[in-house]
Amino acid sequence: MAKAKKHLTKSKNKVFLGVFGGIADYFGLDETLVRVIGLLIFVFTGFFPLGVFYLLAALIMPEHNNNDNSNIVDGEFREK
Repeated sequence: MAKAKKHLTKSKNKVFLGVFGGIADYFGLDETLVRVIGLLIFVFTGFFPLGVFYLLAALIMPEHNNNDNSNIVDGEFREK
């Protein structure tokens, strides 16, 4: 069985636009840790480098697509 290819998408558990959560999901890191590191970089470097990157990534990254075969959708069971 072939391994499913990972795609970089926005997080389904968004705080602001889902970019840092999506990056954390892609690399298998803790979402809170990535968000805190991103916030620290934002504060210590100013808006320009990270702010521009974040806004561009928010425009370019696709939304999280929930096409898995689970039986749970938004807390309810799907009928088969």
